[in-house]
Amino acid sequence: MSKIKKTTLATALLLVTAQSSAAGFQVSEHSASGLGRAFAGEAAVADNASVLARNPAAMSRFDKAEISVVGSYIAPTADIKGVNDPTPYNDASRLDSNDVINDAFVPAFYYVQPINSKVAIGLAMFSGYGMVSEHEDDYAVGAGAGTTDLLTFNINPSVSFKATDELSLGLGLSAVYAKATLERNLGDLSSTLGGSADSQLFLLEGDAWGYGWNVGALYEFSENNRIGLAYRSQVDIEFEGDFTGVTSGGNKIQTTLEIPLPATVEISGYHKVTPKIALTYSALWTQWSKFTELEANSSECTVTATPTECFKKEEHYDDNIRYAVGAEYYVGNTTLRAGFAFDEQAGETTLSIPDTDRYWYTMGATYELDQTLSFDFALAYIFTKELEFTEYGYTFAGQGDAIIASAQVNYRF
Repeated sequence: MSKIKKTTLATALLLVTAQSSAAGFQVSEHSASGLGRAFAGEAAVADNASVLARNPAAMSRFDKAEISVVGSYIAPTADIKGVNDPTPYNDASRLDSNDVINDAFVPAFYYVQPINSKVAIGLAMFSGYGMVSEHEDDYAVGAGAGTTDLLTFNINPSVSFKATDELSLGLGLSAVYAKATLERNLGDLSSTLGGSADSQLFLLEGDAWGYGWNVGALYEFSENNRIGLAYRSQVDIEFEGDFTGVTSGGNKIQTTLEIPLPATVEISGYHKVTPKIALTYSALWTQWSKFTELEANSSECTVTATPTECFKKEEHYDDNIRYAVGAEYYVGNTTLRAGFAFDEQAGETTLSIPDTDRYWYTMGATYELDQTLSFDFALAYIFTKELEFTEYGYTFAGQGDAIIASAQVNYRF
């Protein structure tokens, strides 16, 4: 890779420190226009080029080239409280950990270019999965907490074909760059393994490329009524990186770690019920059951009972569905939006991935300056219920919420 390409990619990745605000470690913040309606109807609305993140077939609705540039800022609050400390300390407050999820900025870029009345091509660059959780180095349950940092960046060219007046089809290919850091500390294990509570249990850092594909269909009953169906394949990421830990005898060695970025299926609808009002809806299914474990392996990890296993943590995830409904109101050159979504919990809550049901309340607006330039703005509040969970024999209570602010500019050539 040339020096210029490496610099460009590194600059983009510095911006895509994505924080998961959806189930598991999924990232939903693909557009400001979509956020305003809680991403309801994303595979069918096609009001700007950001539809490429969901359904390439919708490019058939564009008669001019268009660029969309998006920036979303996520400010989450996630606190962990101790409920039961089974150790001789018998002090549940030792288990408290506040603000374990970091703020993040998530950018995205989209470009659509019609070739003729039937064919269009496009390019999307966005993050589909990401996670940044961080606990204090001397946290009591350092073996399950520490730092978990997963970053992904998807480069997704695509093409659409208008098969009939009503039906359009789309196909895309994805090249996903991923970077991961996992750090765990001794915490209470320091009394048996030696060292201090903030001593490293292990540190793993690596990056990798993975590849996948996506397809979509858009059926237009009329100008004001359409449905979209989209599928995005699983992308298998095999990290190769440096590992230093107790199981490697304290030596820095090379390891591999496999993480699947799950497949998704989405069905969406858009219906303009009056000249000024449109209703949207979506159901997004994610195949989280494929995420079963975190396991790093190397022939140089000889301290463990299982040869080549540097560390292993089982994950318990089930497929989930995100349901969303939205509405748009058109007045002059302004569009007002509101939406609600329910995002089912995908996996068992843990210190590193505090997953739970999420409730989205959103609003937004589009202002069209003229026929070529428009601006989107949106705000969202995400609420989660408090729940208890047990890990490593300790019992915790967790609760969190998040505020997302997003802005977008769209330019038609």
